[in-house]
Order: sequence, then structure tokens, then C-alpha cells
Amino acid sequence: MKKKERDELKLKGVKELENLVKDLENALFKMRLEKAQNKLKNLKSVFTTGKKIAFALTLVNEKNKEEKIIKEKEEKKEKVSKK
Repeated sequence: MKKKERDELKLKGVKELENLVKDLENALFKMRLEKAQNKLKNLKSVFTTGKKIAFALTLVNEKNKEEKIIKEKEEKKEKVSKK
């Protein structure tokens, strides 16, 4: 995956990334079927698609963790302000 592609993925939101992962998983499934039937020309595409899925899932997890940390900080501020 090229740096430009990675940077574009980093700018996307969680929902967009989750939809992208679903699409890539479907594409990967089709590629594996074609590979098993000896129809697939570019075998490396299976590997690169898997890497794209992994990177997108990593970004989803990172963004979810960031949101969780932000919510925890806000809750702490609210508790302090109530006292």
C-alpha cells in the first residue's frame, strides 16, 4: 500500500472505514475463489488486499480508543465540576 493511500485512509471516519473493510473482505473472498479456480492472474493482489484490511481495522481500533479516552476525560471533568 502506498503512502498516499494510507494517508487517505487516515482521514476517513470510523463508519467509512468499517464499510471499506466489508467491501475489501468481499473482494478478498472473490479473489480467493478465483485463485482456487486458477482464474486469478495477479496472485499478489490477495496479499495486498489482506494488508489493506488489516491497516483499516487498525485505524478503526485506534480511532475507537481515541474516542474512548476523550469521553473518559470529559467524564472526569464533569465529576470535578460537580464537586
